[in-house]
Amino acid sequence: MRQRYLVAYDVSDPKRLRRTYRAMLGFGDPLQLSVFRCDLSEVELMKLRIRLLEIIHQGEDRVLIARLGPVDGRAQGVFEFLGVAPDAEPAREAWIV
Repeated sequence: MRQRYLVAYDVSDPKRLRRTYRAMLGFGDPLQLSVFRCDLSEVELMKLRIRLLEIIHQGEDRVLIARLGPVDGRAQGVFEFLGVAPDAEPAREAWIV
């Protein structure tokens, strides 16, 4: 079962910060600077953790991974935005044209 996660990071080095952002793009959607919404399986979560540990400096940087619940359950309504919201949820269906 896929779970929704909120991933936020504070990376002190600009080079590591860029690498972290690029790595996160492969796992989720940016909501704000350094904040991502990720819908992941347990295997994908493990891969995300491994990838981030390869990039960050554990004595200087920090990553928060918050499990929000099942993608098709409670996690759908946990975000509230004031002001400009990010683009709508990514489409879950494939369209063949």
